[in-house]
Amino acid sequence: MNNTKTYSLSAKEIQKSWHVIDATGQTLGRLSTRVATLLMGKHKPTYSPHLDMGDFVIVVNARKVRVTGKKLDDKIYYRHTGYMGGLKETVLGDMLERQPRRVIELSVRGMLPRNRLARHLLRHLKVYAGPDHPHEAQVNGRPQPLSPRPKPRQRPQPTAEAAAPPGATTRRRARPQTGAAKAATAREPRSSGGTKA
Repeated sequence: MNNTKTYSLSAKEIQKSWHVIDATGQTLGRLSTRVATLLMGKHKPTYSPHLDMGDFVIVVNARKVRVTGKKLDDKIYYRHTGYMGGLKETVLGDMLERQPRRVIELSVRGMLPRNRLARHLLRHLKVYAGPDHPHEAQVNGRPQPLSPRPKPRQRPQPTAEAAAPPGATTRRRARPQTGAAKAATAREPRSSGGTKA
């Protein structure tokens, strides 16, 4: 019998770090997914969904975030005053001018689970419209751009000797048949089971 126990991370063993992300020229959705991953701690090998094991994230230059398509005019944020008929609409372009911090917060919030832990994790997100932030004591470093996507692997190019001449066509070679396939082709087709005439 195997007595191996499943390793479970305790809250005392969690180590948190601080990340500074520069939002200049970053697409809003791609930036938000990266931030949500860091907040939840999914980038760590010891990730546990029920623990607060994510890091602190500081986003600077939120005003310079980029969106694709016609979202600046078409995307609408809704809020309600609480009074009858008090539904207010704000276009993304206006929101970026007035409250650029709120745009990133709402985007990241939509990518976190809907529970108490997610509401706690949102307090670890610090968003600033400009390039400055008051967390220099926690972070020793400059804003880092998001890492680019890894490039796909290049396929090895065939050498000149292995390449076929330009006029030649390639044909598939017939597979050798296995024992069961040989027997199936050698058998005669079955009759339908009717009487012989």
